[in-house]
Amino acid sequence: MLGKAVRTTAGFFVAGRRLTAPLLFSTVLAANIGAGSTVGATGIGFSRGLSAWWWVGSAGIGTLVLGLWLGPRIWTVARDHDLYTAGDFLEHRYGSVVRGILAVLLWVGTLAILAGQLVALAWVLNVVAGIPKALGCLIGGVVMTTYFAAGGLFGSAWVNLVQLGALLAGFGVAVPVALAGTGGMSGLIEGAREIDPGLLDFWSGGAGGGLYYLALLAPAFMVSPGLLQKVFGAKDRRTVRTAVGTSAVVLMLFAFVPALLGLIARVEHPGLENPELALPTLLVHNLSPLLGGLGLGALFVADVSSADAILFMLSTSLSKDLYKRFLKPEASDSSVLAVARLAAVLGGGLGVALAIISPSVVSALSIFYSMLGVSLFVPVVAGLYQRKAGALEALGSVAAGVMIYLGVRFGLLSWPSTANALGLIAATAAFGLLLVTRGVLAKPQLPEETRKR
Repeated sequence: MLGKAVRTTAGFFVAGRRLTAPLLFSTVLAANIGAGSTVGATGIGFSRGLSAWWWVGSAGIGTLVLGLWLGPRIWTVARDHDLYTAGDFLEHRYGSVVRGILAVLLWVGTLAILAGQLVALAWVLNVVAGIPKALGCLIGGVVMTTYFAAGGLFGSAWVNLVQLGALLAGFGVAVPVALAGTGGMSGLIEGAREIDPGLLDFWSGGAGGGLYYLALLAPAFMVSPGLLQKVFGAKDRRTVRTAVGTSAVVLMLFAFVPALLGLIARVEHPGLENPELALPTLLVHNLSPLLGGLGLGALFVADVSSADAILFMLSTSLSKDLYKRFLKPEASDSSVLAVARLAAVLGGGLGVALAIISPSVVSALSIFYSMLGVSLFVPVVAGLYQRKAGALEALGSVAAGVMIYLGVRFGLLSWPSTANALGLIAATAAFGLLLVTRGVLAKPQLPEETRKR
């Protein structure tokens, strides 16, 4: 029904800029609570304890900045210049070359995060029904591709509203019941302390603590193309502030859920070999069939809704940023819409294939979020606040950020810091240096006689 109502690219890409606050709130929050926020974060909670809050909490902090500051500003630019995608904004500020390079870079990288969502879906189906991982990935891919390709942003926003209700209801029941099984909060704390006191450390909890997750996730969630495009669909600036800001607060509160569930799973199932099986194992073995089924249903819904947002990024990037802009500029509205839907199917298929060979949810997501931060954060934020910057600064920022990130991550550079943080610093420094250098070179020189005086 919703899919039949979407017949234009404006309807597909930005919902005709008519998303109300409840719809925008639900689609942003549902997109942010996916495999990483459930299966992945609970796995981190199983391994590292309460510091798992920072995985989801950092995403909430980035979303809050988007909602209160960046979002309203970029929404105004999108409305005034009829922009549909993050790529449209990049070309508006820096030109087609920057748009093309980032579109290709992010399209390939986005497949990794889609694969992460599908791996999480496969783990759920494996624990519940013994379905092999490959078949589980395929089932999840078919479900999320079908309903997204039909309706675009407007259709998925309504579906997300229903999904969000199921998700919050499921986890709202699962947490207190699972906690009661450990003897309440005092029993959980005592059990965790016996295993490893570090599990109760909110700030670090072992390798990859709070500051690491903050540097990894907050910048990515400020400039995620999928979230920016949802912002473009809002009906006005106030809707952006209200809906996205509120979703950020809820996300930061929700961040305690997987941290607690992971800790409970560690106490109840200390011998579990794969941490990413902690959540589905807990729901199957520690809750009644009815409650466990409700929780598993919520988990499946969360992962599908987040995968839907990723397909949104893939389809719009390929159809608008690459096909329409570079391959066939004269393409009609209906042709671009058809390519967007085809791109969703293609992205879903490639995501399934990558998911089948990917071993972990968190590792795939970490690579994507790092690449997103070091390549896109500086050009988008600086593009909103620094009018003098051009393509040179943007390209220099992307090149420096990506090269430093890859160099540190793969051991080519040895620095005592995280790869994504250094990449972000390098991107910012390159942008600023090029901006200052170009300004100095462009400054008019006084005649020699005047300088002597």
